[in-house]
Amino acid sequence: MSKKIYKFVLTGGPCAGKTTALTTINNVFTQKGYTVLIVPETATEIILSGVHPWDSSPKAVLDFEYAITAKQILKEDLYEKIIKTIPNDKILVVYDRGIMDAAAFMPGENFSDFLSQFSLTKATAMSRYDAVFHLVTAAKGAIEFYTLANNAARSETPSQAILADNRTINAWNGHPHFRVLDNSTDFSGKLNRLIAEICSCIGEPVPIEGERKYLIEYPDFEAISKQVNLICLNIVQTYLHSSNKNVERRIRQRGIGNDFTYYYTEKRYFEGGKRIEFEKKISIKEYMQLSLEADTSLHQIIKKRYCFIYENQYFELDIYPFSTTYAILEIELTGLTREVKLPEFIKKVKDVTLDSRYKNYTLAKLGTL
Repeated sequence: MSKKIYKFVLTGGPCAGKTTALTTINNVFTQKGYTVLIVPETATEIILSGVHPWDSSPKAVLDFEYAITAKQILKEDLYEKIIKTIPNDKILVVYDRGIMDAAAFMPGENFSDFLSQFSLTKATAMSRYDAVFHLVTAAKGAIEFYTLANNAARSETPSQAILADNRTINAWNGHPHFRVLDNSTDFSGKLNRLIAEICSCIGEPVPIEGERKYLIEYPDFEAISKQVNLICLNIVQTYLHSSNKNVERRIRQRGIGNDFTYYYTEKRYFEGGKRIEFEKKISIKEYMQLSLEADTSLHQIIKKRYCFIYENQYFELDIYPFSTTYAILEIELTGLTREVKLPEFIKKVKDVTLDSRYKNYTLAKLGTL
């Protein structure tokens, strides 16, 4: 049996609970039969060794982030080799921050140029990880618990922590599996939500992933971009033949500009609009091979997806070339009972979560919205 290997990033603002969360992840998923590898935060390692920006000049900060990123890539390459030596077929690698986190600490810099020094783009940097989980700083909504006592490498005030938290969210905006865990519950609840999100990503059967989906009026992107940070993705989605009517198979190329990464996805549907989703990154060669299994009775879905964060919720807004009147807004959930706060700049027509007419699969049949 081939190995099931999952690589996640746990990130967040200062005093967000990452240390406790990493211990919890290790305990929970070791009990589920996984070999769990926790990769320590590179910036903290370097700072505690005595290395830090020698002054506050842009060049000093840039040199420091270069050092962090170079070491991060070396560590990730090392763990790729370690994985091959592990006899267990279920492996979970959790990185305490990832490559894109550097963008949060480089205001005003061209991050694409920075990544090019490592032969990376934003798309390829993000695609190194199967999912990214952002824990919101306690300075947002739980200020009474804000402390830096457990991390000698941090010194941010609450206001600085909020700014760092926001910049980190913006850095990862656009990742296909990006989840923001806020402080709307107590910390125990926050950890439970994190574990549930991880279970959904790796296909563990207990909690079942769901979504909310809304038909909205065609948005004014110029107005929206003044209120939230928009990341535009180009997506081409092709459905494949499936022998099970409750299992949907597809391949997808997903990219920023013309820089694409490729994925294979299976969705298993249950009553009430719930589903379990399995997704893995594939090579362009695998993508081309799977395309031979395309269901030619269906249209390809070609769309632009705009990702943004609003009230610590990660939204995906899809527009299609066959409609200039309507668009689809989605938010992924661990269950279907969580309250969703829709942005005031979105004009909802109706909730279509359980309406099969607005599934991408149906749109591929009809070619209309």
